[in-house]
Amino acid sequence: MGIYVDALREGWILLSSGTLDVWAIIVTSLRVSGAATMIALLIGIPVGLFVGLKRFVGRGVALLVFNSGMGMPPVFVGLIVAMALSRRGPFGDLSLLYSQTAMVIAQVIIATPIVMAITAAAVSAVPRELRLQARSLGAQGWRVALLTLREARMGLIAAVAGGFGSVISEVGAVQMVGGNLQGETRVMTTAIVQYTRMGRYGYALSLALVLMAMVVFVNVALTRMQTSAQQWERQ
Repeated sequence: MGIYVDALREGWILLSSGTLDVWAIIVTSLRVSGAATMIALLIGIPVGLFVGLKRFVGRGVALLVFNSGMGMPPVFVGLIVAMALSRRGPFGDLSLLYSQTAMVIAQVIIATPIVMAITAAAVSAVPRELRLQARSLGAQGWRVALLTLREARMGLIAAVAGGFGSVISEVGAVQMVGGNLQGETRVMTTAIVQYTRMGRYGYALSLALVLMAMVVFVNVALTRMQTSAQQWERQ
């Protein structure tokens, strides 16, 4: 047990002393994953809403793609993005490989299918009669869509949690397209792997604890929002 005690002690000293390396890694993680989650929501919610509401040829295929995307291996995404951004790739002239932009692109590809699938499922679960009633009262187009999203808000909260959780804890794709460069593209997950390999367990554990605290905080906040939504519905 001594190894855990020593690592905890060293990790606490690192966090409480405000070591720049550790906090720079935390800030980079939040910046990259936060941006990727926001972009995934901006893309995934409208597409999921459309697929959940409309009946069209190929809808089943679209849902299959969304659901398959939820289980897409991050290393596969990292490989495809790395190839596309490499010098020989179609976007090599942009010089984006081993940058935070490349990491955001990879994480958006990972999170977007999750947001789409959860949103589509939540919207599909809203009773069709509710939309028909809204139309009978004069609501059309975007008003009906907003009403549907409001009724599906607990599912949307789950989409936010799923999207953010999938990227903040991901290591394979960001390692491949970001390169784990100190001060530039090093995030918590890649740093934890590197510090563990180096035997610097205090650094690794301090970042792991921050990562866990971050995930718990986000899920507690979203759970409170879901609980509030359920209480509002009962009133």
